[in-house]
Amino acid sequence: MTAASIAVPEHHPVERVPPVSSTRIAMLAVVTTELMLFAGLTGMYIVIRLASPSWPPPDQPRLPLLVTGLNTLVLFGSLVPMTRALRALLFDEGDRAARLLAWTTALGITFLTVQGFEWTRLVHHGLTLASSQYGAAFYVVIGCHALHVLAAVVWLTVVTLVARRGNLRRMHYDRLEMLAIYWYFVAALWAVLFPLVYLY
Repeated sequence: MTAASIAVPEHHPVERVPPVSSTRIAMLAVVTTELMLFAGLTGMYIVIRLASPSWPPPDQPRLPLLVTGLNTLVLFGSLVPMTRALRALLFDEGDRAARLLAWTTALGITFLTVQGFEWTRLVHHGLTLASSQYGAAFYVVIGCHALHVLAAVVWLTVVTLVARRGNLRRMHYDRLEMLAIYWYFVAALWAVLFPLVYLY
């Protein structure tokens, strides 16, 4: 037996898969930062609310509870196609994921549009940033949430356009998951802000 005949096993480095993907960690870091922002905003709102003798002030318009309640269902309803889009992409069904993302985008745009119309009516009836602490607190808290929804809708629109061109595949699942986490986040925020601002 010669040295040349001895088979030396080749050692290939084992690729270690992290228990939590880097994209999830990045998105969770963003969400944690945003949670601190909204914790401060809701704390401010509660302090102003408790310090006011009457809420809302007698000369200020009431918030549109019924319309906003229905609009809340629109936002929460958008979670269904988003979740199904994630599942479709997991099975590499890019076309189906694209259709579901289009529904999510449409519902997100509807939510923002209804909010815009309601704000226009509130301003027309005298509720502005400068009208009272009530108006300032309302627009700062709800407006900040609306900006986050707008950012998510823009992100959704871009991903939907990419998906409709057939460029969304299972290998891009992590990217869609990041978007889904952010969309779940803005919906979860609204689940707190809606009862706090409109019902409390």
